[in-house]
Amino acid sequence: MDYERSDATGRTAASTKIVVAGGFGVGKTTLVGAISEIVPLRTEAMITDESDGVDELDMSGSKSTTTVAMDFGRITLSDDLVLYLFGTPGQRRFWFMWDDLVRGAIGCIVLIDTRKIDDSFAAIDYFEARGLPFVVGINQFDEAPRFAVEDVREALAISASVPILHVDARQPASVRSALVSLAEYALTRVPSAS
Repeated sequence: MDYERSDATGRTAASTKIVVAGGFGVGKTTLVGAISEIVPLRTEAMITDESDGVDELDMSGSKSTTTVAMDFGRITLSDDLVLYLFGTPGQRRFWFMWDDLVRGAIGCIVLIDTRKIDDSFAAIDYFEARGLPFVVGINQFDEAPRFAVEDVREALAISASVPILHVDARQPASVRSALVSLAEYALTRVPSAS
């Protein structure tokens, strides 16, 4: 969904909402922070011993915080286009918030970690069930195994029409490329005016 706003000079700019989703610890907060031109809003809480057995902490490494509501960032792509980024919480117990976070979004980047690819199915199922355009971003963790895109597509049982790309959530240029890919893909899903 696009919104219009005026800048200080009176020019009108369109704004659009994009969601970044995926399992626990796949890099959603990192992705939003890497590209946001504002200090990102983060709703982080400390991971405590109480999370053990509730959340999948085995692959979290040195992760000491977790998103409990959302991450929020903004990026201006051009004088007339602003993207608002919303990162979802990854733990299953916070998924009830996803419906509110995706409302009005043009699409989603589903981040995956090849070390725990099973954590990706729920997010993919969520967006497929709602018909919301999404791309799959294979986050390039240093220690994660590398797989060909078609192997990942087969493992996730994703349609050939859904873009799958390699993303380094730490690198602004990589994140920008993923956002552009999502925007282009979402535009192909808009019904024609004929």
